[in-house]
Order: sequence, then C-alpha cells, then structure tokens
Amino acid sequence: MRILISAFAAMVMISSAALAAEAEGKVKAIDRDQMTITLDDGKSYKLPGEFDVDAIKEGMEVLLAYDEVSGVNLITDMELPQ
Repeated sequence: MRILISAFAAMVMISSAALAAEAEGKVKAIDRDQMTITLDDGKSYKLPGEFDVDAIKEGMEVLLAYDEVSGVNLITDMELPQ
C-alpha cells in the first residue's frame, strides 16, 4: 500500500512539473481590466490577482514562468528588468 501511495505521489509531482513553461519577449499590450499581458509573439498570459500592473510597461522585456490551465496561460513568476 505504501508503494502505491508513493508511486501516485511521484506521478502527481512529475505531471504538475511537466505543465510549467517559460516565455520571453517584449510586452506588446497590457489589459488592466482582464489582468492579462500580450507578448510580441502574440500569446497572452494572465497575471496573478495580487500583481501590481503599474510595474510593467509596453515594450519592456520580460521573462515569465507560467502554467497552462484550461487553455489559459497563468503566470506563476515574472522577471522584470532592473
């Protein structure tokens, strides 16, 4: 039974790690109402609710980590220029 539980836990950890992805590019558009940004490649990403939208500007280079959930790219981490 312990082996089964351990195997299941390992499978869940591996599958959730497989969902994580990264993207890099310039911010093309910011939608403050929908809390999304669009990069210069045309892909949109949803900002976390507590994110200060005023910290990002159009044309800014960003590196972000995100998870795709139900077809929506949810940002989990973002690196801004200093």
